[in-house]
Amino acid sequence: LPTTNYQLPTTNYQLPKPMLYHQTPTIKSLPLSNLTGKSVYLKMDCYQPTGSFKVRGMDAIAREMMAAGKTELIASSGGNAGYSLAYVGRQLGIKVKVIVPATTPKTVQQNIRLQGAEVIVKGAVWDETNEYAIQLAAVNKQAAYISPFDHPALWRGHSSMISECKTQLKQQPDAVVVAVGGGGLLIGVMQGLYKNGWEDTTVIAAETQGTASLAAAVNAGELVSLKKITGPATSLGAKQVSAEALAWTKKHPSLIPIQVSDAMAMDACRNFAQQHRALVEPACGAALAAVYQQLPELAAAERILVIVCGGIGVSWAT
Repeated sequence: LPTTNYQLPTTNYQLPKPMLYHQTPTIKSLPLSNLTGKSVYLKMDCYQPTGSFKVRGMDAIAREMMAAGKTELIASSGGNAGYSLAYVGRQLGIKVKVIVPATTPKTVQQNIRLQGAEVIVKGAVWDETNEYAIQLAAVNKQAAYISPFDHPALWRGHSSMISECKTQLKQQPDAVVVAVGGGGLLIGVMQGLYKNGWEDTTVIAAETQGTASLAAAVNAGELVSLKKITGPATSLGAKQVSAEALAWTKKHPSLIPIQVSDAMAMDACRNFAQQHRALVEPACGAALAAVYQQLPELAAAERILVIVCGGIGVSWAT
């Protein structure tokens, strides 16, 4: 399997249990099932205490870094990863500093501060923010840099959602639909599928047209950096996808990148809110749009699982 040679640190330090994320429900969507004529299931990770799946990975990586003796966590984030890390840090009692780009809404910044984290605005886009976070962590030996998507502990944490689905669904899905930004969620889903014997499942990796770093890498056969990020799905706004995500496209031939328009993603969010009484970000709307639009890549699938990844960058006004 695509992986790194990363080794877990070993100490005698004990961290509190249980994990800080919830086992979220997997429900059958009657509106989407009726629309498509298929069985469509929703993994509702928008119901996490932080509003997104990110808490799974942040719980795992924060505990790992604390076990290694770190006393401060420094993250780069457009919103969700930083908010989840701030939540985990408050629960575990470790200092958290979140560096956000200027595009992060004021309300999101305030929500992160409410969790007790320090927020610093730096950079016009996440890539610039990330460089600054790495620099800050490098000069503090007691601090750990926390990537929003590119670390084995994050992927391990995110894979837990598929383990939950294995116990919640009567049958293996034919296809899983997942939104892709930097690739952390996608990698976690892939690891979860292989861990649970679902390795022959088709995976639809959804991006908006203005954030399609995975599709660009697949088309080029190597990692490439987008010139710019555009559109409302700012949570997907990594100019370059994780190398591990690209490696999975080569390992798993039925991992299919797709792109939807901003309008499709936004329409999916509105329809989802009306039909399922849950607000999600346009980033999550990219995955939902694949089903609402009945894209041809899903034509052969009779049982579809959609990862409803959530997100805090939502309001009634949008």
